[in-house]
Order: sequence, then structure tokens, then C-alpha cells
Amino acid sequence: MGYGQQSPGGEHQQQGPWPPYAGQPPAPGGGAPWNAHPGPPPPPPGGRRSSLIAVVAATTVVLAAGITGFLVLGGDGDDGKPDAGPTGAAAVSPSASPGEPRGGAEDGTAPLVPGWKTVINPKRGIAFDVPVEWAVKSSGWVTYVAENGDPEETPLVGFAAPAILKEKWCRSDDDGNGTQEDTPLASVGSRAEPDARDTAEAARENARLWVYGSYAQPAKEKVTTGAAKPFTTKSGLTGIVATATSTGVDGPGRCAYDGKVTAFAFENPAGDTLSWTFVGVRGVDDEVPEPTVRKILGTVRLVDGAP
Repeated sequence: MGYGQQSPGGEHQQQGPWPPYAGQPPAPGGGAPWNAHPGPPPPPPGGRRSSLIAVVAATTVVLAAGITGFLVLGGDGDDGKPDAGPTGAAAVSPSASPGEPRGGAEDGTAPLVPGWKTVINPKRGIAFDVPVEWAVKSSGWVTYVAENGDPEETPLVGFAAPAILKEKWCRSDDDGNGTQEDTPLASVGSRAEPDARDTAEAARENARLWVYGSYAQPAKEKVTTGAAKPFTTKSGLTGIVATATSTGVDGPGRCAYDGKVTAFAFENPAGDTLSWTFVGVRGVDDEVPEPTVRKILGTVRLVDGAP
């Protein structure tokens, strides 16, 4: 799997069809999501992609067997494909959208759960809360998954402005290249869904693809996707939630584990489909409990995006 992140100044933006929705290859002219920068050497084919990679320089991409990290320059990229341009601010504290019900501070940025901290995707106007032990990345970071062995690391699915729990939860060198790769215990983020037909499709496809890309590949049969169901957050935001899990993952690497995903898709006042997704390891002692996942989900709300 490929799991990536992008640092201040932009987000992965879906600028062409993501393979999962239409069941078709990437749009012509597509390729690695960092095309705008001097290209690093492609990752070695094969290997289970399940590690978190650190960004080491603005124009350098460090690829691990699973979680791919990169720093994007520019402010328009989001959810998978960066754009070139000047580095932007690390984050913008948006104000509340007029007419949007929510708790907390008037601008929607104060935590709804006492003692937690707020994560903001200013470009998409999305906020949610996580427990204090989670590491909140800047609004320009992106996480994504790609097929094993894909030399271009074409994203299957991704999200921006993530928060991560225990980034180095499991370390391994599954491909034997001498580089230890990190697998996080869990992560969560948000993105736009311009190619989804509706919120139900967006929720189900996010859940399915994250589990497949992060934990189960190449065994699609080990992924189970649940039914899409209506859900309303504490702020009154309504949408569709779907879950997916993997069962029986038995990869050769020491960080091969089953996973679980909860995806929530909804519309903003402009009618744009957006999504929030939780991705985590399951079946381990420190697995994020389902009540905690739902508690985080319950804090998802809309705020004003960056100008």
C-alpha cells in the first residue's frame, strides 16, 4: 500500500477521476502525485506498503514499502495530486460558516470534546476533534494509498490535513533494502469527492479502498464493506457513513495486520461532496476502540475555508 502525506501549502486535490469510482485507469497525463517536482527515483516494485514516511525536504520524496510521504509546494493541490507554487501557510484558522449549527466556539474551531484538540482542513472547510495523544499534521499534509509495486505511486485514495496516532507503532524492513519503515496505529483526515456520484458511493469507496490499500492488498476478497447508513454529527451535519474491515491478512512482513476504516461523506452548503475517514489497525491490544472512532466522527463539522 502507499500511504502518503503532504506538508504545508497545499493538499492532494482530485483533478482527474480516481480509479476506484469509475473502475478505469487514471486520467491521461496522470502519474505520480508529485509530478510538479523534480522526481525522486521510483520505489522498488513489490513489498507490502504499510509504513509511514517522513518528509525530509521540500523537493524530496521518501518512499517506503507502504506509507509514502512528500512535501507539496503550492496551495491548490488536495487529496492526491500536488501543484507547484510558493509554499503557503501551515494552517489557517477558519471561521464558522453562516447558518451552520455546531457547538464550541462561534467559529467552530474550539474542541467539542473537553480536553481534545481540533483538526482543520481549511481548504475544504472541515473540522473535527481528536484525543490529545494524536499528532495533528499541518493542513498541507496528505495521506494516500497506492498499489504495491506501482512505480508511479498512483493514489487509489487519499485524504488531507491528517491527524495520526502512534506514527511509529510498528517498524519493519519488509523489502530488505536496509530502510526501516513505519506503520501508524491509526490516522484520520478529510477531502473533497468531486468524482463520487453521491455520498453513499463516496463513503463506501473510501472505506473499501483504504482497507484494501492499507492492509489487504493484493487480496481484495479479504475486504468486507458494510452498508451505507445515514449519520448526523453533533453539529447537525448529516451524511452517510460506511465501514470496511479486512480479515485474515497474512502478509510476510512483521507489520502485516488487519485493518478497519470508517468513512463519512456529506455535502457542504454549496452542494460539494466531502468526506472524513478514519483508518486504523484492528485486532491488536491498542486498537482504537469503536466508541472512540464514533466519538471522533461525531465532532465532524463545517467551518469557513481559507480565502
